[in-house]
Amino acid sequence: MIGYETENNNQLPVEIRPAFQELKVLKHLRNAGITKRFGVACSYLFQLVFVLIFHHRNWFQFLDSAKSESYPGKDAVYRFLNHAGFAWRRFLLLLSVEAVNKTSSLTSDKRVSVFVVDDSMYERNRSKCVELLARFKDHARNCYYKGFRMLTLGWSDGHTFVPVDFSLLSSVKSQIQGLGQSIDKRTHGYKRRMESLLPAPDIIPAMIDRALSAGMNASYVLMDSWFTHAPLIQAVLDRGLDVIGMVKADNKRYLLDGRCLSLQELYYAATPVQSTKKGILRSIHTQLRPGIPIKMVFVRHRTNKKEWLAILSTDTTLTVEKIIQIYGIRWDIEVFFKCTKSLLRLQKEFQGRSYDMLVSHTTIVFSRYILLAWQHRQSTDDRTLGNLFLMLCDEVSELDWAIALSQLVELVNNVSKKAGKRLSKLIRSQLQRWIDGLPSYIKAYLPVLACES
Repeated sequence: MIGYETENNNQLPVEIRPAFQELKVLKHLRNAGITKRFGVACSYLFQLVFVLIFHHRNWFQFLDSAKSESYPGKDAVYRFLNHAGFAWRRFLLLLSVEAVNKTSSLTSDKRVSVFVVDDSMYERNRSKCVELLARFKDHARNCYYKGFRMLTLGWSDGHTFVPVDFSLLSSVKSQIQGLGQSIDKRTHGYKRRMESLLPAPDIIPAMIDRALSAGMNASYVLMDSWFTHAPLIQAVLDRGLDVIGMVKADNKRYLLDGRCLSLQELYYAATPVQSTKKGILRSIHTQLRPGIPIKMVFVRHRTNKKEWLAILSTDTTLTVEKIIQIYGIRWDIEVFFKCTKSLLRLQKEFQGRSYDMLVSHTTIVFSRYILLAWQHRQSTDDRTLGNLFLMLCDEVSELDWAIALSQLVELVNNVSKKAGKRLSKLIRSQLQRWIDGLPSYIKAYLPVLACES
């Protein structure tokens, strides 16, 4: 096991090692109870799965490589990912809080921080026996898919997005596979399974509660039109947060001067806005049916100029321009979904059948994103997360020769120690001269050696 851990530390990309230490990833892993009494350490297995993406290989390709004998068997990794007793939610929350706290120190006090709630497809179209597999409709493509709804809560300050919590939602009505019978009802895995059968509006308040209890701060909760319903809005208000969200023209009614108006009728009752920002049409103060005061802003549809969109805010003191500006932060979660699926191989890297593996692997993918987001926030150039990811992949491809070069230098240094005094002094002198002439990016891979002449 000692050999495993030493080798794995060498396999971490050079630019990721400081982030692992700064965000205390392995410490949070232990604090979440993700440990083992014997066998290969969980910290090693976590790092092994974490760096797979940077090698451009999945686990089976990794085992087929020339270095497969230096890694544990596939059963060790699958037992780790399938363990129902590991508190992956707590680990992700601890890691995200650490990232948010460090990010907040780099952020102006005038910048608004928000929670963002949204769901995305978690597709498993080729699967049949995945636990809690269900059928959902993709409203964007107007077709059905097999898989889950990945309900996600994130934090953002408009510059850095950090995933905080998630739940892979199944469905009682359209379920293809049911709950596994062998799961222990006392475990975290069983609780996550029961949660997956609940409606999304019942899960979101609990997610916000956990984030607030962990020490996160935000002023608003941003959501799209699928979540802006009065019961959920009231639940968010009860927690001291305001809501800004898109509204769709459904059967909801709004109170105005004792009348119940539809969204269409409310638009014609609203006052036109004189704003320097193009596309802002009208605004009006109104109430949701239970009596929740809101400010509704109507903006022009970007692609269809004849249509308009409606955005509500429970903070009625905000200007229409500020409401639009804050709501624009919601786009960060869409970028996050795209990045995790296209770059970080969410839903593709492992094809396990247990619900525990889906949760554990999704957590590891979210952890990758958090480290990339922290690296991106620290960087002073204009690299995107995608460019940073590709750079780290190139870094990993250099590790094989870097390790070999480091071992060669250590070998020469050890030989010099065993040689005679005069020969030893000559070897060390020549070795030091050679190291001094190397480029700085190669020196970074070499160990610190005492090679004084």
